[in-house]
Amino acid sequence: MVALVAVLCVGLTTVDVIQQVAEFPTPGDKVQSLGVHLATGGPAANAAATVAALGHRAVLLTAVGGDAFGSFAAAGLAERGVEFHDFAPDSRISLSMVAVRERDGERTVISRNAAEVDLQATVDAVTPFVFQADVLLLDGHLGQLALAAAFVAKDAGLPVVLDAGSWKPVLEDLLPLVDVAACSSAFEPTEDELHARGVPLVIRTNGANPVTWSCDGEFHERPVPAVEVRDTNGAGDVWHGALAVALARHDPIADAVGWANAVAAVRVRNTAQDWLEELARWQDSR
Repeated sequence: MVALVAVLCVGLTTVDVIQQVAEFPTPGDKVQSLGVHLATGGPAANAAATVAALGHRAVLLTAVGGDAFGSFAAAGLAERGVEFHDFAPDSRISLSMVAVRERDGERTVISRNAAEVDLQATVDAVTPFVFQADVLLLDGHLGQLALAAAFVAKDAGLPVVLDAGSWKPVLEDLLPLVDVAACSSAFEPTEDELHARGVPLVIRTNGANPVTWSCDGEFHERPVPAVEVRDTNGAGDVWHGALAVALARHDPIADAVGWANAVAAVRVRNTAQDWLEELARWQDSR
């Protein structure tokens, strides 16, 4: 029997309006979408949903709010089996507009992210959640909340994993607390710069190209599975959620990266409507 792990995710929840299109519009154009889907999204929320779909405990510290969109997101998280806690009940949830190109699954996103969130985050408030977790996964949004959780995790000896998609001001203070920086290809600091800031393990994803990582002066890479790509939206979030599960299980890093690659492949070969169900079926079939 596989032992369950608990992953604590801290960061952004959004409501995503996802339009499938034949081609992205040019400026001033109007295009007819091939389909539309409304879903709960966001890096930390998608990662937590991935953890739950893989059969593990997913706890999410986030900002949801109490308006209609917030209620929709809350229902989506609950439906996905994510235990969530709202640290900004008086704020409005972030809304993202996503266009996914049908022929190759490429996506483009417009979002406010966490620009207007009024957080209620303290070290005391996050401590009980950290102590119940096997790993902490941060997406860099909701900086005050991320820092509070990272400080507690570092003191407790809990691995801290950063989903580094883009540079955020909080990273100046957060990076010295990070054990694993899992970066996108667009994340500007180099591996050497991140190591110099105190991050022991730096991993970088690069779409269909091999995932690379560096640690202790050594550089490694692992290819990703070749699949027919239908939708890349949130693929990095899914990859991070799977990586957090593998690290919580204490998998060797090469195995953890391979596992995350396989899970992300399930995401990209399915659409926004069906990827979670397909991921759960994939996990059950293993």
